[in-house]
Amino acid sequence: MVAVPQTQPVSPQRSSSAGPFEVIQGSLSARRAARHSPLLAGLHRAADGGLLGVFAAVLVLSGLTLHWQHRWTMAFRQLELTRTLSHRLTESTAMLERHLLERSKVPGRMVPTTVANLLYLDRPGAVSSQDGPDHLAMLGSLMERPIKNGY
Repeated sequence: MVAVPQTQPVSPQRSSSAGPFEVIQGSLSARRAARHSPLLAGLHRAADGGLLGVFAAVLVLSGLTLHWQHRWTMAFRQLELTRTLSHRLTESTAMLERHLLERSKVPGRMVPTTVANLLYLDRPGAVSSQDGPDHLAMLGSLMERPIKNGY
């Protein structure tokens, strides 16, 4: 006895709708490849898993890159704003100093400091009195005009 495969009649509706995709599905079937070559099917699954892992890593790293780029941009904007405000503050301070110097009048008795105008005083000696120095008398001797009462 010989076993001969029987062919089943194909309906005309099924043959026209399946058409060329039936050949592709039959040749690239994962189950059929796993049955014929289990090592190749395992390698295929490992490659698919690795590819999915690489895609996931690319997505995560892209998200992190965009996040840190945004953070860096915000920090740089704050730095630029701080620099601008610091510069404006320096300019304002310089303008105020210039204005005050222009408006102020140097008293007539003051002279520019030079080496010739400096007074060198000797170091005061140690006072041996128990009561301490009389500060009011010392201030009175230094002043040209006495302080009026009530001030």
